[in-house]
Amino acid sequence: MTLKDNLNQSDRFAASCGISLTDIKEGYAVAEMTVEERHLNGGGVCQGGALFTLADLAVAAAVNSHRQLTFGIQNSISFLHSAQKGDRLKATAEEIFNHPKIPYVNVKIENQNGELIAVLTGQGYRKNAEMKFDTLI
Repeated sequence: MTLKDNLNQSDRFAASCGISLTDIKEGYAVAEMTVEERHLNGGGVCQGGALFTLADLAVAAAVNSHRQLTFGIQNSISFLHSAQKGDRLKATAEEIFNHPKIPYVNVKIENQNGELIAVLTGQGYRKNAEMKFDTLI
């Protein structure tokens, strides 16, 4: 099984939100979603939790790409622009520091026009356990 298939299937919450991984390389991942009616908040724009979940799945793939089980321990997100119903969003996660225990990742969420919607900085904690998969994608 690939890491992409593993996370797309095992992260049931992200899958239920219509979020999926589309690309993974070592220390790098892309997750995508289309903003639907179910993602809208009371103000009629994409709910922040949906954006966070999109970024979080990309972070999970990037930090687990090294085959060492890694869980998120801290994330900070800034919402820069509203996403609208129908927007196709892409979260690109890049590991900026591959520390053996506490890796750091930056994520950019952009819409189909390349407009920056949100940015996230996260850190993980690497367990003393293997993340099992055959290939990344």
